Amino acid sequence: MQITLPTSDGRLAPYTLRGPASFAPPVAGTRFNRIAYSAAHVVADARAAIDPWLQCAIDWDATIAYRQRLWGLGLGVAEAMDTAQRGMGLDWPTSLELIRRSIDASRDAPGALVASGCGTDQLAPEDATSIDDVIRAYEEQMAAIEALDGRLIVMASRALARLARGPGDYERVYDRVLSQAREPVILHWLGDMFDPALAGYWGSREVPRAMDTALGVIAAHASKVGGIKISLLDKAHEITMRRRLPPGVRMYTGDDFNYADLIAGDGVGAAPTQQHSDALLGIFDAIAPAASAALAALAAGDHARFHAILEPTVPLSRHIFRVPTRFYKTGVVFMAWLNGHQDHFVMVGGQQSTRSLPHLAELLRLADAAGLIEQPELAIVRMKTLLALHGIR
Repeated sequence: MQITLPTSDGRLAPYTLRGPASFAPPVAGTRFNRIAYSAAHVVADARAAIDPWLQCAIDWDATIAYRQRLWGLGLGVAEAMDTAQRGMGLDWPTSLELIRRSIDASRDAPGALVASGCGTDQLAPEDATSIDDVIRAYEEQMAAIEALDGRLIVMASRALARLARGPGDYERVYDRVLSQAREPVILHWLGDMFDPALAGYWGSREVPRAMDTALGVIAAHASKVGGIKISLLDKAHEITMRRRLPPGVRMYTGDDFNYADLIAGDGVGAAPTQQHSDALLGIFDAIAPAASAALAALAAGDHARFHAILEPTVPLSRHIFRVPTRFYKTGVVFMAWLNGHQDHFVMVGGQQSTRSLPHLAELLRLADAAGLIEQPELAIVRMKTLLALHGIR
């Protein structure tokens, strides 16, 4: 099966698809030896009569069906996170409805994991005038999610990043939030490559100093912190922090460049949870079958197969998350469309326009090289439709 695709230098070149790899779904009862969450995307309602830049409309059936697919592959769902376009088109009322529907659907999927993003995005950063405003915003979302029996992922706050004058303000906010949490939460440290508004989070632009503040907060509330996800795209920083976490507090890698090595671990650390990272990754949405098969191999002690499966996915992930990294969601949704998991390539907020046609063409090549084009005939039809829309026939 061949298709003519645009290249980065403006030419057109033929490409022959290799076809899908054989990723066997997990056998019933398979237990991974890593906790693995996929930060899942949302499917926009392309038929909704709205202003796409100003309003959001979700195709709830397709969105929940995608989560059921992830659970069927043994992956947990990190709900209403940045992969779901939280803060980039998905507002708080719609996020809460998404969380409610996801938690409800998980009850019909035995063993399904769901953890939900708790932030301050109902409070526009420019409207926040005090640290107390930030605390109240967190408390409002905490109460709403906990009322649904949801587990919390305490997301980084743009409003806090704007208002904070130093580490002490972060310590004050997280002390209040964690003290009130009903059960242990996952903290979330998102680097400014994902969201420029979060530059200097934890009170410093120097990662070691910021890390000291975050670790101090965790140490002061270790019984209320189940783990922390860091998305800095720096393997060394993650390993350094992982080894310093209190025993029992997990590191959830958010490193979409180095996830294979970080999940495999290095065996260094006084506690088992310091020797490897668990996973909370946006790329697991796009590579879910490979991620599931690799985790099953790791659980069976087959490290060679684990790496053999994931190694071809890394170039794809690095491409999807290339600068400007915050636009990675477009690649994730494009993959879902190519593979037939949604009927259109339309995104909340019109974000399908954030990547170029050559970028998407290269994504198709890399996904095929990783064995992740599930239905090549369908992918070719859909890619040709997109090319025709851009005047390429």
